[in-house]
Amino acid sequence: MSLKSVGTALTRTLWSRGNRTPPLSRNPKVNRLSTTCGVLGGTNHGDKSTHQSCKSDSDRPSGEAASPGEHPHKCASGDSKRPKDSMRGPGVTGVRRRSFTSNAAPMDQRSYLWTRYNDLKRLVYDLIPPGACKSLNSSVIYANNEVDLAEVDIYGFDYDYTLAQYSNALNTLIYSTARDFLVEHFKYPEEIKKYDYLPNFAVRGLHYDIQKGLLMKIDAFHYIQPGTVYRGLTPLPDEEVLDLYGGTFHVPLQQDSGFYGKGPKVKQFMDIFSIPEMTLMAVANDFFITNDIEYDPVHLFKDVSEAIGMVHIKGYMYKWIMQDLDKFILRGDETDAVLHKLASHGKKLFLITNSPFSFVDKGMTHMVGEKWRDFFDVVIVQADKPHFFTDCIKPFRRLDGNGDLRWEKITSLEKGQIYKQGNLFDFLRLTGWRGSKVLYFGDHLYSDLADLMLRHGWRTAAIVPELEHETKVVSAHRYAVNLTWLQALTGLMERLQIHRDAESREVFVEWQKEREELRVMTKNLFNPQFGSIFRTLHNPTYFSRRLNRFSDIYMASLSCLLNYDLSYTFYPRRTPLQHEAPLWMDQLCTGCMKTPHLEDMANIR
Repeated sequence: MSLKSVGTALTRTLWSRGNRTPPLSRNPKVNRLSTTCGVLGGTNHGDKSTHQSCKSDSDRPSGEAASPGEHPHKCASGDSKRPKDSMRGPGVTGVRRRSFTSNAAPMDQRSYLWTRYNDLKRLVYDLIPPGACKSLNSSVIYANNEVDLAEVDIYGFDYDYTLAQYSNALNTLIYSTARDFLVEHFKYPEEIKKYDYLPNFAVRGLHYDIQKGLLMKIDAFHYIQPGTVYRGLTPLPDEEVLDLYGGTFHVPLQQDSGFYGKGPKVKQFMDIFSIPEMTLMAVANDFFITNDIEYDPVHLFKDVSEAIGMVHIKGYMYKWIMQDLDKFILRGDETDAVLHKLASHGKKLFLITNSPFSFVDKGMTHMVGEKWRDFFDVVIVQADKPHFFTDCIKPFRRLDGNGDLRWEKITSLEKGQIYKQGNLFDFLRLTGWRGSKVLYFGDHLYSDLADLMLRHGWRTAAIVPELEHETKVVSAHRYAVNLTWLQALTGLMERLQIHRDAESREVFVEWQKEREELRVMTKNLFNPQFGSIFRTLHNPTYFSRRLNRFSDIYMASLSCLLNYDLSYTFYPRRTPLQHEAPLWMDQLCTGCMKTPHLEDMANIR
């Protein structure tokens, strides 16, 4: 059972209870502070039906008794014609109309609110059975846009973290080597070497404020998520964050990262290789702060970035992987299976990577075999993405069998040959591969996918290895219960906020505290410091918004393609906009509409 079906079942249960029917539009002739509901008579004389209007005590706080001589559902004879504004909830045999307001003053407001709270909580826990979300599968391909694979004739790939998946041991080596470079080449204090790699500290997609030395998580609306701002390895109190950013959690556009994640003041770390870089950045800041050593965060950022760059430029990473392919490369057999499947169906394949040929050749031979080049119609190495997609200056150069550069002019891109550098404009001219018949796979949203989708109309597929961990968390019963109760409590608070007396405010303070605790609990299930890479509380993250914008489909690994035939169509789920959604999860859990009716707000005005 999915969360959606759980929510639907919860809604029907709540609707079927008299005191949980959603508020309905009212006859304008009825007093706005009265509570009425329509009930159909149980008898039918000929073609006539009786209609009665009645008063409901469903919203009367617990402990408040009906007035003397008044039945809890006192009805008077009314019109024989059924009102146009009555409504029948799912599973309800009669029609009742009610609101959450009453013309009787509550006697015990605290008891009334807590009764509503306890009733709702009981329903949430009763209606979510164990295994409610076990249907989630990390091998699924998710669609942001409709993609028909029958229309795709050409498949393109990045290499690192796309065709080749790497183990976490690589991050440890990148961190340790760059940390040692800080000491040996940049003369940082020797004591920094005492800091070991923290594999679960950072997550992909975080932002780093270069001038303030802060690592943080920002949502799709450029707001910092409270509780996720770190100076070094220590979280900053929200009050201090507000002081640093002028009394707001908002990061202005001109200060935020640019199109490729690199701004003048803030950088976004978008690729998987950046996780050890973020960790080293935090560790270096932490060392200077804890030892009370004065330093400039801008210089530290530059030094750490260069130290990480040296790991790649000097070829250390390539050397480690080539020396122990079994240790570092994962799922090579699955990559082999994907290439065989595509080639056997007559698809054209190409590879565009920033890595050098010797490194790619070693890895592809390990995964696919010595004849791996037979699968690809075009192979381009050291392409210098993302500039490969935007510049039209660098020409292609062919490499010979030893990897040495040739000098002849390139007039065609031939199968079995290896090409270096070049640019996409020449690539399009020489191949004629344009538009939606091309599907390109990559892990970096900016360097691999953004330009291809926005400028050239290629289909794009993002590789997001973190999906394996995230779907496991979301599939857990604990997460389903916490999230559903969080949504239900939020909806309850939204609905009952019209009660603003002193007792109600005290209750709301307790509810708000519990709501914040639930938010922290759900965040910590993903990562104790920064939470999910896809969510900042209820909003999408900055990373998630870019994922939706720059990829048509996304998946945990290339092997997910093995689960689909090549005529499969991926359809995105229609996620309602705020003004389109009749019921969200919080309304599904509280049985109330999103916007309070004007009658309910009358006491505020």
